[in-house]
Amino acid sequence: MTAPASTPLTPYATLLGFTRYVDRTGPTKATFVGGLRKQRASRSGFNPHGQFVKALKADIAFHTGGTHLAGVADMVKPRWRPLYQALVPGATTWLRSLGEPTAVDLAQTRDALAMLGDLPVKINPHFGVRHADGRAEAVRLHFDEAPPSEESVLATLHLMARHMDAVLPHAEPVLVDVRRGLAHRMPTDAKPDQIERWLSGEAAAFRAIWSTAA
Repeated sequence: MTAPASTPLTPYATLLGFTRYVDRTGPTKATFVGGLRKQRASRSGFNPHGQFVKALKADIAFHTGGTHLAGVADMVKPRWRPLYQALVPGATTWLRSLGEPTAVDLAQTRDALAMLGDLPVKINPHFGVRHADGRAEAVRLHFDEAPPSEESVLATLHLMARHMDAVLPHAEPVLVDVRRGLAHRMPTDAKPDQIERWLSGEAAAFRAIWSTAA
């Protein structure tokens, strides 16, 4: 009796996965996509930043100016404490850059599914921020030790902006480099049509690599 064939995995990427992919060059792209595919097949993956994001959101929601962040490293398992201790100073700097705690509120964002050609990409900001003057920002956090490259910043902000009507209407996309406490916004001279063509090409290559990795 012939064993049933396994169902092929549909090519798919999260915003984090896709922007990390476009940041790579040459053979490392194929290695990276192969790793994503294996992770998807095994349904593995763990987010070590969950408690950190909760603390940051709590400081915004409750106007506490960083008190939740200050204590979060003591609440996680010892293995994660060095990571949290490295993230807290920059996150606190960014939080204070928003102005008076009472002038900022947490805003609910929604995930969206972007299609780049035939590749679905999940657009998932970490949270939204609403300022007293009515401005809103959809915030994605960058946790890596290395700062985000120009390519990953452009890809992240473009894809968030592309689906902002679903994510947080009328908001501006922001990528926060947590370790350095810096907020990246779309450059004023960015050319959306060129970015779209570039990302569409990257998505087509992603799909091709995903298929050959089967």
